[in-house]
Amino acid sequence: MSSDPNRPPKPIDAPADARFAIVWSRFNRPVVSKLLDGARNCLAERGVSDEAVYVAEVPGSWELSYAARQLALSGRFDAIIALGAVIRGGTPHFDYVCDGAMQGLLRVMLDTGLPIVFGVLTTDDEQQALDRAGGSHGNKGRDAALTAIEMVLFDRKLENDGIPTQRT
Repeated sequence: MSSDPNRPPKPIDAPADARFAIVWSRFNRPVVSKLLDGARNCLAERGVSDEAVYVAEVPGSWELSYAARQLALSGRFDAIIALGAVIRGGTPHFDYVCDGAMQGLLRVMLDTGLPIVFGVLTTDDEQQALDRAGGSHGNKGRDAALTAIEMVLFDRKLENDGIPTQRT
């Protein structure tokens, strides 16, 4: 067990009937494909079958919000994991894409009542991104999958405790 205070205090498994969507950006594919592998492997290790995971690809991190909204509105999923990597360049474009992706995914989560997990790396250079995609800083795709499982368990606890939740 990890001594990382940000991780769950004990290993967690996904509910047997939980369904997840992963939407990933192909821009910066060498990095994001590793995040995708980390997320898929984590879900499988936690008891989620391949059939219970829908994977969708979009061009870039800017498009993640639209895809997450469409998936959320389908009513087929208990949580959505959004994966991408935005690496700083020499123009303000980085700031616009990062802010748009974050604000857009937050809005989708709040508007639909469905957990949307932000697994988008925002780094100063490619090495920082690779370090967080299975390198020296772990795999943030894996972390995003764990967060998605925790949020599904949170929603299930609310339901079991008779606390109404809202989904659009």
